[in-house]
Amino acid sequence: MPSPEEHSASPASVDDYFGRGGVLAASMPGWEDRSGQLEMASLIEDAIAEKRNLIVEAGTGTGKTLAYLVPLVLAAGRAVISTGTKNLQEQLVRKDVPFLQSALGHPLQVAVMKGRNNFVCIEKLAEQERRPSLSGLEETSEFALIRDWARTTETGDRSELEGLPADSKLWPRLDARREACPGRKCERFFQCFVTKMHQRAREADLVVVNHHLFFADLAMRDDEDDFGPIIPPHETVVFDEAHEIESVAAQFFGQVLSSHQVEDLARHAASAAKQGDFASPELDAALKFLRASAKAFFGLFDDFEPRQEFGERAAFRREHAEEYDFLHAALKGLRSVLRLAKGRGEETQLVRARTREIGALLRVLLGEVDEGVLSQVDGNSTLVSVADDHAQNYVYWVDKRGNGVYLHATPIELGPILDERLFRQHANAVLASATLAVEESFEYIRGRLGLHAANESVIPGHFDFRRQALLYLPPDMPDPRERDFPACAAKAISSVLEITRGRAFVLFTSYRQMREVHRIVSKTLGFPCLLQGQGPNAKLLDRFRRTRNCVLFATASFWQGVDVPGEQLSCVIVDKLPFAVPTDPIVRARTERISAEGGNAFREYHVPRATLALKQGFGRLIRTASDRGVLVMLDNRIQTKSYGKIFLNSLPDYSKTTDLDEVARFFGR
Repeated sequence: MPSPEEHSASPASVDDYFGRGGVLAASMPGWEDRSGQLEMASLIEDAIAEKRNLIVEAGTGTGKTLAYLVPLVLAAGRAVISTGTKNLQEQLVRKDVPFLQSALGHPLQVAVMKGRNNFVCIEKLAEQERRPSLSGLEETSEFALIRDWARTTETGDRSELEGLPADSKLWPRLDARREACPGRKCERFFQCFVTKMHQRAREADLVVVNHHLFFADLAMRDDEDDFGPIIPPHETVVFDEAHEIESVAAQFFGQVLSSHQVEDLARHAASAAKQGDFASPELDAALKFLRASAKAFFGLFDDFEPRQEFGERAAFRREHAEEYDFLHAALKGLRSVLRLAKGRGEETQLVRARTREIGALLRVLLGEVDEGVLSQVDGNSTLVSVADDHAQNYVYWVDKRGNGVYLHATPIELGPILDERLFRQHANAVLASATLAVEESFEYIRGRLGLHAANESVIPGHFDFRRQALLYLPPDMPDPRERDFPACAAKAISSVLEITRGRAFVLFTSYRQMREVHRIVSKTLGFPCLLQGQGPNAKLLDRFRRTRNCVLFATASFWQGVDVPGEQLSCVIVDKLPFAVPTDPIVRARTERISAEGGNAFREYHVPRATLALKQGFGRLIRTASDRGVLVMLDNRIQTKSYGKIFLNSLPDYSKTTDLDEVARFFGR
């Protein structure tokens, strides 16, 4: 950032940067003046000066990235920008910050921080060269690629490495993840790419992170780590895509134990023993017992639903005492064998620490909490909170994905946690997104996040939605809970897609309905019909972009964070109002808590949550000032139920119709 001397000669206010005669306009031919951008920048400038939190909904096209970058640059002190995804981090650093630097005429001290598994570990690379444990030609060629790149890279960030498959099985064995890191005891600590990342962040004025890293750091702030806090002290934090905060933060203020974690522990122990020359028949036997015990224990959940509440944990533990005790004994036995192992003490200590932590986590999640467990988890503040949960603020549940079983403890109410750990600790926190308000009120999001004292503002989008977008509400649709709804939905979808000539996202709230409607529509529609699940989402989206008149049938993954500007996406169809599944363990726990406290869970939780989700889904359509298209809502409850007005009043000012002929006229048919 500018020195004090440079500041005196530089523009001193955001007013000097925006507008036709501003600094930014002079640096960009064809600069488009956006009143909302200046308004947002001024709000952030004022919040920083007043040391107030700020929550701002900035509609699509506002240009919110520059709107928060400029006041951060003008302010004294370090600032953190937390984005929803790593892709947004890259966009900031590779596009937005360089443009601002060019406009300013001097460099900005900017650092990017990511999770440790994004960085290669040079000690693991060296160890692999000393004692190779590669299998097959694929791993050998991948290792050569990573090794040669590691010799020239300045950051060690995997995003710079070209040619490595996204699903590489070798990378996780060579990355710098925390549980396999000896910290300062490592002889390469000061050459470590993670150490260098921390150093760059401490020297930077702007630190760019993502929500996962920010809340991982916030949750572990009190835990012991040789690297100290991940993110350096800062004056201001801006959360871009702030509507994602609750779901991300819940992951890190909760706890999870999975079958994959136990298998990864076994692999770590075997690999460390091989490379550290402390392999033994006793260790082999201990690992065999651990794997067999884990298979038997996690097999107990075969009959569980994919997402099921796990409330009777103590009763489950007593009923399946043999499998539980065997797994507990296997973890304890592995720790004992490692204690006697000769060789690399640091490696054995790391594996023993992981074994002890997983053993404690197993006991806590199965409801066996005593003084011994509390002493074992003392270095893990979030696990202490779960173990010592007098307020009963955690819901316990089982998640089955792929071939893995995950046991979770998730906070029911994050508000009190974030109020104490985040908002009271920061001089300024700015929450920005295109979807934060319900009927221009932030009551819902403030309550969910515990943000009590804040300036707030709704800034309309920059686009002319009445001219660019038409909201079509088909007449005579049945209630979406009726049996004939899928057939009627398929008919209505086909009618619209014939007019739009494909070029559409058809978004669903359930996989079952998505597959059923796709089966019906794809039989008769004369346009390519892609279905989520036919390949990785990124490749599916790329195929959609490259295929003329294409239609993509998809679910929640495509409701947000997807950009397809131009005519290729001219229609977004939503089958139902995106209410959360009421039987989902987390949703049920949160609605029961609201009801127990005398609130109306449907009005206070379900409706606002679904409203923000719908705004996200519809937000896929109009991404630039030249985009035009039709939005279609097939759920008649938006017209027939009293709460439907809340959805309609929360959407941008689209033109609306129930006449299919008007849709045709919109496209000049």
